[in-house]
Amino acid sequence: MNFCRNTLGVLAGLVVAALIITLGIKIDSSWITYKQFAPFEHWETLLRSVQHKNSFFVALLFFGGLGVTFGGVVTAVIVKYAKVAYAILIGFIMLFIAMLDIIIYPYHPVFYKISIFLIFFPFSWIGGKITEVIYERRKKREKQLLLKNKKPQV
Repeated sequence: MNFCRNTLGVLAGLVVAALIITLGIKIDSSWITYKQFAPFEHWETLLRSVQHKNSFFVALLFFGGLGVTFGGVVTAVIVKYAKVAYAILIGFIMLFIAMLDIIIYPYHPVFYKISIFLIFFPFSWIGGKITEVIYERRKKREKQLLLKNKKPQV
């Protein structure tokens, strides 16, 4: 049962990350060279059209970081154990996809190639830590309420 739950958590985190990145790319209408909702089917055409627009790659980095953070939060909420580890797994998978993107399509600027390493792992870790802190606070409050209710009233 945990395997299914963990798999569902990772897939949900990846979907959230992809959705945030997709919506982030749609911010500037001059970047849109496709008719579908998601740009991934026409990724090469999109990259070729924005090859010399650094603002696109800055936005891609920003929304990539935002995506892996929220994807990490979603994953950490769904999985039962090792929440931070599964959130970091989201960052690793997104980094792997970004590396494949860089290898397959030669249209990325150098700052983007370097920055993805600095974005995906730390931001996914932050997503996992956010969830871990929230869960720890919730446990602490529940424990305090239990202790308060167990004390004999005078």
